[in-house]
Amino acid sequence: MEVGDFPAYMREHWPMLRAKLEAGTYSPSPVRRVEIDKDGGGKRALGIPTVLDRLIQQAIAQVLTPLYDPTFSEHSHGFRPMRSAHGAIREMLEEGNKMGTRCHVVDCDLQAFFDTVDHQKLMSRLRQRVTDPELLALILGYLKAGAISREGKFEESMRGVPQGGPLSPLLANILLDELDDELEGRGHRFVRYADDFVILCGSPRAGQRILESVRNYLSDRLKLIVNEAKSRVVPLAEAAFVGFQIVRRKVRWTPKSQKKLKAKVRQITKRTRGHSPKSVIAELATYLRGAFNYYQLGIAFGEARALDQWLRSRVRLYYWKQWGRPRTRRRNLMKLGIGSEEVKLASRSRKGHWRMSHNSLVQRAMSNGWLEGQGVPSLEKLWISIRYPNGPEKRPV
Repeated sequence: MEVGDFPAYMREHWPMLRAKLEAGTYSPSPVRRVEIDKDGGGKRALGIPTVLDRLIQQAIAQVLTPLYDPTFSEHSHGFRPMRSAHGAIREMLEEGNKMGTRCHVVDCDLQAFFDTVDHQKLMSRLRQRVTDPELLALILGYLKAGAISREGKFEESMRGVPQGGPLSPLLANILLDELDDELEGRGHRFVRYADDFVILCGSPRAGQRILESVRNYLSDRLKLIVNEAKSRVVPLAEAAFVGFQIVRRKVRWTPKSQKKLKAKVRQITKRTRGHSPKSVIAELATYLRGAFNYYQLGIAFGEARALDQWLRSRVRLYYWKQWGRPRTRRRNLMKLGIGSEEVKLASRSRKGHWRMSHNSLVQRAMSNGWLEGQGVPSLEKLWISIRYPNGPEKRPV
């Protein structure tokens, strides 16, 4: 069912659906299984609910969130109202600065967390606060609903919480709140964002003891598996968390995050895509505004300026490829103010597209102002508007 068809469907079927929900006889539909690429390689399985089930899950989440969220740990930042990854990395910065140069980080990675959640353990946690048997049965129904694979086959769900529904993040926090309670009880300094968490300690030896202890706790009590290959104890400056790291007492984005952003821009501006420059620039602007809003916390002004120059070169490269033939390039360069004699120096050049994007004539034709007029975002201006929403008193250097 398309989202646009849903209102008419609900007007006709809501009385029957409401009766089933109140009687506890409603059966959730299987989710649609899709896979997306993970940052570190491999695939992440998502479960996309039907439009109706997404609505019901959202309703459940809106009722349960006010019940649970006030009881969650102050060190939990993921998928919670008025909290974010920025708050998580700021807490890590604050705690790390308190501990000084001796600070080490236990980076504990949970292996396929959403796919390995034990249903019995999760339902046991829910029963401690939720007393409505019909609601508990409905939530269990969502956990057990199964999935339809890409090949159209039904797959049972014996464990796990399908990523992709509005209820899954809350259920994850409800289960992992038990881990937060345990870490607080032991007196550890920790920060958690969803299933990603770090524990701060005073030495590598202490970190190894903590890692071993937490590994045993997660396996025995929560039935969760620690990824041995990705879990480690490192100095604070070498720890990566939610795409950031702490370098010289400042938040910086990680080299991996930088590569991720550049790889996405390269993908959007790939010269063989064959899309119109207008649609490419629109897609680019949408992505960069979201990515820059997230990463700006760790980006220095000089980096934003350098990225700006690189981005404009990528767009000029795309235009140059789109213009294709020498006569088309000549015509477009002349439209943009380049004289007929100068145009010959560039339009018939055999240099590669990347080198031509740095050509002085090409840069003069497709000036910074012209590119901005076409919709190419200025990362320098975007950085300033995010960091100084009321206007900077002095220009950053």
